[in-house]
Amino acid sequence: MITLKGKNLYLRALEPEDLEFVFSIENDEDLWELSATQTPYSRFLIKQYLDNAHQDIFEAKQLRLVICNYDNKTLGLIDLFDFDFKNKRAGVGILIKRQEDRAQGHGREALDLLVNYSFDTLHLHQLYCNISEDNEVSLSLFEKKGFKRVGLKNDWNFNGKTYKNEFLLQLINN
Repeated sequence: MITLKGKNLYLRALEPEDLEFVFSIENDEDLWELSATQTPYSRFLIKQYLDNAHQDIFEAKQLRLVICNYDNKTLGLIDLFDFDFKNKRAGVGILIKRQEDRAQGHGREALDLLVNYSFDTLHLHQLYCNISEDNEVSLSLFEKKGFKRVGLKNDWNFNGKTYKNEFLLQLINN
């Protein structure tokens, strides 16, 4: 199993034992706005997803890693998605599940590990992310890592009540 190790945490591949953790994230309606999810996922579908998690990024066009601390506590997930080998780019998403685990530096360290892996191992040229205009915590996290706001998508996401703008941020490996 490949792990990406940092000072306080590590990133690892999904395992069958992650079923309940992923199920709880995918079915938490408070998080749906972050991922554009609109319907719940069954355990069966998530089990199928985990059964296929062995596919590499070149085949699946995505990579989802689990964020864990060295006490083996599962903290969240970090993703590369829309992997485009030809253009050497991918999108990035990150989620620290529990409120009490946020604002502890876990997101920053996990993002550092993923960016380094993306540029040094996958040899990507750029990473991007899409962040709601009102998500100041995520905007700050990505901007501190060097991501630049390159566009604003007006009325991009409907949350059931109103439309929200979304920033496109980009980090180019020079």
